[in-house]
Amino acid sequence: MSKSKLSFPLHFQILVALIAGVFFGYLTPDTVAYTNWIGDVFLRGLNMVVVPLILLSITTGVASVGSGDNLGRLGLKTMGYYLLSTLIAILTGFFLVNLIKPGVGAELGFKMPVDNLSAITDSFGTTLIKIVPSNIFEALSQGQMLSIIFFAILLGYFITKMDEKPQKLLVDVFNAGLDAIMKITMFVIRFTPIGVFSIAAKVIAQQIQMGNQISEVFSRLGLYFITVLIGLMIHGFITLPLTVKFLGHANPIKHMKNMTIPLLTAFSTSSSNATLPLTMEAVEFEDGVSNKIASFTLPLGATVNMNGTALYECVAVMFIAQAYGIDLSFGQQLIVIFTALLAAIGSAGIPMAGLVMMTVVLKAVGLPLEGIGLILAVDRVLDMFRTTINVYGDTCCAVIIAKSEGEVLKV
Repeated sequence: MSKSKLSFPLHFQILVALIAGVFFGYLTPDTVAYTNWIGDVFLRGLNMVVVPLILLSITTGVASVGSGDNLGRLGLKTMGYYLLSTLIAILTGFFLVNLIKPGVGAELGFKMPVDNLSAITDSFGTTLIKIVPSNIFEALSQGQMLSIIFFAILLGYFITKMDEKPQKLLVDVFNAGLDAIMKITMFVIRFTPIGVFSIAAKVIAQQIQMGNQISEVFSRLGLYFITVLIGLMIHGFITLPLTVKFLGHANPIKHMKNMTIPLLTAFSTSSSNATLPLTMEAVEFEDGVSNKIASFTLPLGATVNMNGTALYECVAVMFIAQAYGIDLSFGQQLIVIFTALLAAIGSAGIPMAGLVMMTVVLKAVGLPLEGIGLILAVDRVLDMFRTTINVYGDTCCAVIIAKSEGEVLKV
């Protein structure tokens, strides 16, 4: 696979497409309807390869890890980093929202119904039960990522317990399938610039058509927006690079530069899952992380590691409490922190998933679900930023785990 596919010209094309899409959506919102289909087709193409990519990559990754001891060590390192980085993100947001207090005295004269959001959330216990699929083919067809990951880990592990001849045959078959899926992925990636253009134009046009003019949004929600953004910037430009530097003993600046394509795509699509094929490609071919590590850490991270989403949920819930004039006790604030951590793990890697999971956090501390309506005007824009941090956190984990396993990287 050619490394030139991820060279600077594609970075430049995506950035130009993103800027052009923003201007197109802002200047001619009524004509964006004619280009929406391009972004829809692009996202469908990325989502088309996500399920087989996760199944094949994790299965081959686990099979190549070898013994159960190696798998357990790799799993503990990965989940340990994901939990630590997510908790740090939540505490960053918690500190900022209590320092800035964006909801105190906020004049928010609008509410929007959220029944369609609160009706589709599962409890954390139900989410844990659903990790074990009752029908793997149903899980594959419905894109139930946690169930697919669980099955793939089991399949990869028990392949290593087979006799040598059938084991080699199965591993070769899965590796060949993964190679084919990656070639399809590279074909879809060719259309990233026009897909990004269409998606960016659609997002901006929708905001304008909903009457969310920039001046109005910032007069009502500016301080909240800035609080979330500062938190995400601190986590993305300080916390995560420091973990790469001191835990991974790698160059964080070079690593971030290598991740330009997946980060730009994550920003425009607001989907960790849709970005996963590009993330794996960049981590393997730009950073030099082995397929074994990338195939295990990145699909898992796209499902359970939501640093940006966790930070956002903590800030948003505290903002809603402040806006309603509700003083949360210390115990309730601890519940917000803990529940935001669990909700982030259970959040799907799709647009608006964090908004859906926020209902879990609101219920945990008894806040009105209607409070979500206070922040809907800027949520779609913040979704783009927090998804970028989610994806970046996954890539940092891959580098750190690879270094801890003694791999020689390019960063």
